[in-house]
Amino acid sequence: MNGVKDKFDRLGNALVRAFQTVALFVIGATIVWSAAADYLRMIAAGRAGLDDILLLFIYLELGTIVGIYFRTDRLPVLFLLYVAITALTRFLAIDIKDLSIEAILAVTISIFVLTLAVLVVQIGASRFAAPPEARKPATATDAGDAKPD
Repeated sequence: MNGVKDKFDRLGNALVRAFQTVALFVIGATIVWSAAADYLRMIAAGRAGLDDILLLFIYLELGTIVGIYFRTDRLPVLFLLYVAITALTRFLAIDIKDLSIEAILAVTISIFVLTLAVLVVQIGASRFAAPPEARKPATATDAGDAKPD
């Protein structure tokens, strides 16, 4: 009976890995497609404003997230925080003249809180990181959940 369970576990792990790989390629292609479309729009306009440049940084950070996740099977929380900070900064820079003082304050406080979250995550990662030998990927015999090199 254990043999059948092991086979189903391996099949399930393989299907999850296949789905993740396909999804990462779709997300990565969508990021490239969106970045290229926006870049072509900037070229057609003959200029790129601060909002456009910050948008390109968001695309860069999203692409980096996909690349890191693809290589390590770990979601880089710091980059998600960076995307949020950049998106809020872009929003503030574009719409500041149309925002109430309360909205400006709320966005600014949000950026500050996200910045504190980055600090906390980095301190936590440096103080409580697993030793290098504990971070090594699992072997192929560990229930088939290792990612091939």
